[in-house]
Amino acid sequence: MGDRNMLLDMGFAPERVDWALYVTKNAGLQPALDHLEANQDNPVPTDYKSAAGSSSAGAGHDYDEEDEAALADLVSKKGQQAADDAINNVGEAKSIKCTECGKIFKSPAFASFHAEKSGHTSFEESTEEIKPLTEEEKKAKLEELRAKLSAKRAAQSKIDAEESRANEKIRRKAGQNLTEVKEEIKRKEQLKEAERKRKEKAEDAAFKAKIKAQIEADKRERAAKAAAEKARREGGAAAVEQPVPAGPSAAALAASTGPQASKSSANEARLRVRAPGGMWMGTLPADATLADVEAKIRAEGKDGGSALLKFSTTFPRKLFDASDATKTLRELGLVPNAALEASAQ
Repeated sequence: MGDRNMLLDMGFAPERVDWALYVTKNAGLQPALDHLEANQDNPVPTDYKSAAGSSSAGAGHDYDEEDEAALADLVSKKGQQAADDAINNVGEAKSIKCTECGKIFKSPAFASFHAEKSGHTSFEESTEEIKPLTEEEKKAKLEELRAKLSAKRAAQSKIDAEESRANEKIRRKAGQNLTEVKEEIKRKEQLKEAERKRKEKAEDAAFKAKIKAQIEADKRERAAKAAAEKARREGGAAAVEQPVPAGPSAAALAASTGPQASKSSANEARLRVRAPGGMWMGTLPADATLADVEAKIRAEGKDGGSALLKFSTTFPRKLFDASDATKTLRELGLVPNAALEASAQ
């Protein structure tokens, strides 16, 4: 299996594998791995094939995490050429040693990064050469890189799963809050509708009681008129048999036949209409028509959007048709007051 396929099997992106192999001039698996690890956080250059001085990236050498970070820092600050020069130790001693911690570096670039990171300031040139990795060390390094890559993927997978659970929790919470808001709005609408019906029922009962009282008053009025008429007739017959003085008889007749207000003489009609859009109450002239009543209901938005309205009375039961629309309220017997129902045709 070629180096490229092995790197792809390890999970590296094809464009990064091609970049690493090109920059290291296909010097082998280890140099490519060194390059990939050192530049794992850097973007792949679009013009890396035309960059001058591409080197073998220190083929066969081992780098720790600090060295790899130093290479990445060089690439980001000075470009790939600077990193290649640092790896190949161009024009420099074989190594540089930190006298404070004893660590040996391949080039001043690595030593400079170490100084910035650790704060160490004492370095010296060294003739000690960093030995290349053996085949066994290469295999061990490869396994180590695979393990690191696998652990990194596992950690990222865990983070992704936690974020997914958190997002799902937020989504469910938002959905629950929305449901609660909708239920609260529905509950308030139900309470409002119940209050409207209760009020409408109370108004209906009060109006029916008023109508009943009016009917009783009409009955008493008719009874009084009948009694007065009977007394007048009986008084007239007695006058034929036994004449009485004209003055007292006229006064008694006037007293007995004194007129009272009746339905036919009322000038207004007090109406209460149960319409599709709610209860409508109002007072209209007795000479107004049923069409005028419908117009009033529509003007106040109580028609419920119906194209036509059909009127009827509940007590006594009576249905009005289209021919009644132009009749006056007096002609329809809706004076002085009446309760109507208006339904959509």
